[in-house]
Amino acid sequence: MTAPKKAPKKSPTRKDQLRGVNPEIFAWSGKYDLPRFDRIEDRDFRPAFEAAMRAGLAEIDAIAGRKAKPGFKNTVVALEKAENALNRVSALFWNRAGADTNDVIRQLERDITPKLSRYASKIAMNGKLFQRIDALWVKRGKLKLSREEERVLERYWKGYVKSGARLARKQQKQLAAINERLAALGTRFGQNLLADESNWQMEIEGAVLSGLPSFLVQAMAAAAEERGLASRHVVTLSRSIVVPFITFCEDRGLREAAFKAWAARGENGGETDNRAILAEILSLRHRKAKLLGYENYAELKLDNTMAKTPAAVMGLLESVWEKAVAKAADEEKALAGLVAKEGRNHALAAWDWRYYAEKLRAEKFDFSEGELKPYFPLDQVIAAAFDVANRLFGISFKERRGIATYHRDVRVFTVHDHKGRRIATFLGDYFARASKRSGAWMSAFQSQHKLAGKGGKGQKPVIYNVMNFAKGDPALLSLDDARTLFHEFGHALHGMLSDVTYPSVSGTSVSRDFVELPSQLYEHWLMVPEILSKYAVHAETGKPIPKELVDKVIAAETFNSGFDTVEFTSSALVDMAYHMAGEIDDPMAFEAAQLKKYAMPAAIIMRHRSPHFAHVFSGDGYSAGYYSYMWSEVLDADAFRAFTEKGDPFDARTARRLRKHIYSAGGAVDPEETYIAFRGKLPEPDAMMEGRGLV
Repeated sequence: MTAPKKAPKKSPTRKDQLRGVNPEIFAWSGKYDLPRFDRIEDRDFRPAFEAAMRAGLAEIDAIAGRKAKPGFKNTVVALEKAENALNRVSALFWNRAGADTNDVIRQLERDITPKLSRYASKIAMNGKLFQRIDALWVKRGKLKLSREEERVLERYWKGYVKSGARLARKQQKQLAAINERLAALGTRFGQNLLADESNWQMEIEGAVLSGLPSFLVQAMAAAAEERGLASRHVVTLSRSIVVPFITFCEDRGLREAAFKAWAARGENGGETDNRAILAEILSLRHRKAKLLGYENYAELKLDNTMAKTPAAVMGLLESVWEKAVAKAADEEKALAGLVAKEGRNHALAAWDWRYYAEKLRAEKFDFSEGELKPYFPLDQVIAAAFDVANRLFGISFKERRGIATYHRDVRVFTVHDHKGRRIATFLGDYFARASKRSGAWMSAFQSQHKLAGKGGKGQKPVIYNVMNFAKGDPALLSLDDARTLFHEFGHALHGMLSDVTYPSVSGTSVSRDFVELPSQLYEHWLMVPEILSKYAVHAETGKPIPKELVDKVIAAETFNSGFDTVEFTSSALVDMAYHMAGEIDDPMAFEAAQLKKYAMPAAIIMRHRSPHFAHVFSGDGYSAGYYSYMWSEVLDADAFRAFTEKGDPFDARTARRLRKHIYSAGGAVDPEETYIAFRGKLPEPDAMMEGRGLV
């Protein structure tokens, strides 16, 4: 009697692989393309990541193992549709890790980061998959691809090459180990920084407190209450509190204490010290660049950017630096004069600069930051940003209340085109809290694309902005805060107005030195007179900002610009120097040597000193790329001129070109090509220099 034949073993389906995991993480069931945040718990993330990575690898293996000849649809389009489960859980988790973390999330972040790195390495070094992509790349001229499809294919091919697809197996293993270690170190760097920011506070009372402006006193009270110190007032290292404190506090000793704590983040010894971490990061990055055939890490990162080479970046930064230092020297003399006028015999120190600059601003232009702030209530600035988007692009916003989000402070808006159709969902998370990392940023829960899928054709973008403004009743913004809101909303519009077919080139998926153009450009509309007259309304009196005050603000726009430019450019120069230098034994000594080389003014420090330079070391985003803010500033200064040359900041034809070529094009077109399509030419840095008052 013959034994029955065994049925062939079936590979687990995607549904099988995701079984046993909270389905809300993968199949969002909330309104407006949102998940039901109230149905997701911290404990759900770990099994969701494990299941999503298994499913993702199975999808990639299936694409790589196809017997049919490689084609754009069965390889590239298939890759564009793959890993949806991992994209979903990642979007939710990294939002929480940055905006509302806790011990459980932090531990999972440390655990999952190296696993995700190993996962990415497996895919990047999948030989069969790269063979298919390489075959398409070789015959790309015969494939009759659209311009966007050519860009998508190029992105895949270059991405795999940069990820080690053409390395020998031994070198691939070395690269995978480096990437895994870098991922873990970046996570630790960011967590250490958040710990230093969250754990420090300084209580203020008595006469010192009574000498501070009311908006700052309210913010300090709210910060104390959040930390369980009701009816007290604390300075924290949130930028929205510490900067106004060192600007307005008359007690020099307290200014010094707050400033030094702020400057020393990541450099306090013990478990949260970042100095050894950044040294190892720099060493590993250099090893990675050499493995991939580049002279240094800067060359690796600048490949496929607008700048293209370190020499081009340094040319811009050094030309600006020379002018900025000269202007800062003149500013320092003026501030030192105020110190002497008060009968004090100390030199101007870093914790004095903002304090005396504010005094000089008030004296020279007859207004203070405290006088200006009541005209920028948060809700009015939000409304102004929305109105500008409506005037330029014909879109409108409707707030939706009663929807569960990841934190009670988060607000939800639906975004509609001129016909009333919903085109996106926008979330705003505006206030500082101990569970949120510092800074401000834009990100997406899901990006726009037009690929057909289960739910029909494509998906609408779900975009969010995160800020760290101080709470108040009402919350009042400084002019810098208001610019930050407009800046991040410009990024949000880049995501919400995206109009491409493929996810990998959607929205902000552009080169690092182009991505800041839509955000920095949008800042210009904050100071347009008709926007100010409508929305800069006094929080108590309800009266619009007086024209005389606006004129003073405009006249003072380049005030202290030497200081601002030195702060920024020194950080960008050190970032580039680190990543051009090769092996560095002592990064802090290297930082000091670079600043000495460039004759850094003693009374100014880098905007981001190395141990808390999260842009560069808490992940890879802006490494050898912090310059991109200034590179984009050259673009945005020229781009806004397109409107001023028309005599109308809302000129309809210019706005249509702006939407088509800048805000909607994503990475589907080469950035130089799309900028020229908008403006007719590439810019020179003259407009940027003029805008900063450096020429």
